[in-house]
Amino acid sequence: MIRINLLPHREQKRAARQRELAFMAGAASVLGLLIVFMVHTILGTQIENQGARNNFLETEIKKLDDQIAEIKVLKEQTQAMLARKQVVETLQSNRSSVVYLLDQLVRQLPDGVYLKAVKQSGNNISLQGYAQSNARVATLMRSLEASPWLQTPNLIEVKAATINNLRASEFSLNVKLVPPAAAADKDKVEGSAKPKDKKA
Repeated sequence: MIRINLLPHREQKRAARQRELAFMAGAASVLGLLIVFMVHTILGTQIENQGARNNFLETEIKKLDDQIAEIKVLKEQTQAMLARKQVVETLQSNRSSVVYLLDQLVRQLPDGVYLKAVKQSGNNISLQGYAQSNARVATLMRSLEASPWLQTPNLIEVKAATINNLRASEFSLNVKLVPPAAAADKDKVEGSAKPKDKKA
């Protein structure tokens, strides 16, 4: 006997294929969603970690900026203190130089020479005065040259003048003041160069 299948097997196979496709599509969708979720989670974690690193770096940079500002203030204070120290040392060294200058002017001023003005600018001294003759001015310059505290006298001008109906020579000259330490060394050298007196 011949059996004939009258059931719609083609429609059943087509329906089975559609169910398989739908299952595979659903599985692919779920897998895709899982992959997207995992990628999103990983990227979110990395972004959070990078944000935490950025915050840490910003905090450390701010600390370094504060420290740099403090160092800058300390450097400025140090420079100011060094400048004040230099001024104090300069004043202390120059305090005695004025005394030496006046002492040497009194000692080296020959008879017949009178000073009317003494000006100091650093180690440069400007002298103005009157002398009975040009020879007295030359004597003054030799005396200044011989002084351990004064050096290189430079005559600027000599001209005739009348003081109290007397003829005189009005002069102007410059001389350099030797610093105290250098003057002491010069004085020692000149003292050692002088011949010692022989005992009889």
